[in-house]
Amino acid sequence: MKNKLSHLEKVEILNLLESRFINNTSRHKEIEWKFIKNKFELLPEKLFIIYEMEKTGGEPDLIVFQNNEIAFVDCSKESPSGRRSVCYDHEALLSRKEYKPKQSALGMAYDMGIEILTESQYRELQCFGEFDLKSSSWIKTPQTIRDLGGAVFCDRRYNTVFTYHNGAESYYASRGFRGCLFI
Repeated sequence: MKNKLSHLEKVEILNLLESRFINNTSRHKEIEWKFIKNKFELLPEKLFIIYEMEKTGGEPDLIVFQNNEIAFVDCSKESPSGRRSVCYDHEALLSRKEYKPKQSALGMAYDMGIEILTESQYRELQCFGEFDLKSSSWIKTPQTIRDLGGAVFCDRRYNTVFTYHNGAESYYASRGFRGCLFI
């Protein structure tokens, strides 16, 4: 499996990220692009992961969470298009007898090298814009809920963020997941 960017891919993704960074400064006040670009020079594997986030429709951008953690987070208006129609986790995928999706949210996140958003991260993301107005996103589910067969997802409707539950094996064309990569 390819896990290194060509020179052209590296230049393209850095230019795209810089443009997005400049156009959305409210998401990362007091951080300079030069600092982030230097991080990628030291950690090129992180740039590859962000490239994969972009390829699947995530439109990753830098977010500074309230606890001062810095992460690239999927900031696409709707749940990333290349990560939809997935059940919650591998166990849920195996439990389906018919009409299995190709992948699970946690499986894809693991393969990509990202973490699925927690409910608090999802809610904090909504402070930077309006996301998932037509779609929904799986979020990290507490183990107590998962042990009972459930999983949790969120969306934004009526100017409010809602948290819902569903069977972990369910999947819908409009439900995907958002991820983050801490740097």
